Amino acid sequence: MAFGHLVLIPRSTSSIATTAASCWKSKKFADNYYANSYGRRALWQSDRNLTKDHSIKTSLQHNISKLHYNPIERGSRCNKIEKTYLTNASSSAQSHESEPEVHESPKALESIKKGLVMFLQFCRLYAFLGMIPAGLSSSLLAVDNFSEISPLLFLKGVLQYIVTFFFTSQFVMGVNQLSDVEIDKINKPDLPLASGEYSFTSGVILVTSFLLAGFGVAWMLGSQPLIWSVVVTAALMGAYSVNFPLLRWKRSIILTSLSNAIAMLASFHIGPFLHMKTFVLKKAATLPRSMILGCVVIGLFYTIITLTKDLGDVEGDKAAGLKTLPIRLGVKPVFWLCVSLIQMAYGIAITMGALSPVLWSKIVTVVAHAFMVFYVWNHALNSVDLSSKDSLHSFHLFMFKLVTVEGILIQFVR
Repeated sequence: MAFGHLVLIPRSTSSIATTAASCWKSKKFADNYYANSYGRRALWQSDRNLTKDHSIKTSLQHNISKLHYNPIERGSRCNKIEKTYLTNASSSAQSHESEPEVHESPKALESIKKGLVMFLQFCRLYAFLGMIPAGLSSSLLAVDNFSEISPLLFLKGVLQYIVTFFFTSQFVMGVNQLSDVEIDKINKPDLPLASGEYSFTSGVILVTSFLLAGFGVAWMLGSQPLIWSVVVTAALMGAYSVNFPLLRWKRSIILTSLSNAIAMLASFHIGPFLHMKTFVLKKAATLPRSMILGCVVIGLFYTIITLTKDLGDVEGDKAAGLKTLPIRLGVKPVFWLCVSLIQMAYGIAITMGALSPVLWSKIVTVVAHAFMVFYVWNHALNSVDLSSKDSLHSFHLFMFKLVTVEGILIQFVR
């Protein structure tokens, strides 16, 4: 039926020319419409579009040479050509527009991943995570009888302590990095401040935010033990790190050991114990025998942690003019001094265990600490390379494991 309107008498040359002119006007309209709507998006694909234009023009000329339809069919054919041209142009522009979004997505994910890694390196969470068991152990020592506290209430008290000292611990790590940027460029060049990934101003903002958050959480809770623990820890570690008159205590071996040991005991032992005892349980602050032993033994461990931290930092500390014990005496003598102090701490624990009036407590405390004496001695002889910074740093992290084990053992002291 479509061919029912065909005219048998051939058209004149002028009629064919009129048809061609009409189609070419439609083509020009399509070109203008495409240029106005998608010109900006398709400029970078001009070569490809020119090829398409040539193909379309060839197709139009081929169709014109075959036009023997009436005016109604002629208009219909030109409209179809216009719609096809515009549809192809639109789909081509949209496909090229989506390509940059696909390429930008992996870059955004990579940027987020890099930012997270830098933040974790700045926080150095290993120290905080290593101290959570110590705080949990001290909280357990505050409970005389588990029938007097529900698991939910105990968990709530522990979480209050963890959140508070998460921020406080990050303040301690951050203020030390701010004060030791030049030293860390030698000892720990991968840290964000030392590598230049974080500006000094960004570091100050982060450190200040951590301190305010830690103090703010303790203040909102209303726990006096947590408030004073945050104040003592921030004051001592600030004095240890910042380079102000009468401060920068890391220049002194004695002040370094005392400030670090007291700050860590306040943060991870005395603070959590008193928080659970007086704030959560609403009981008088009395120290059991196990808590006293824990403070003595683990206090010595914290002093040792301070010394082992400097074993792998001799090069940078020398450049900064610091006189740490490894610089004064040498790495090997200080390393074996640390091992001897560990053995002395275990000797104190064995003595107190042997004096316990409870038989099972006496046996467990003496046997367990005697085993730890041999274990640490064997580790020091066979697993530490004194010429390797990585090995010395590994021994420093090993001390946090000993703190965790001791936190478990003191639960058996009676």
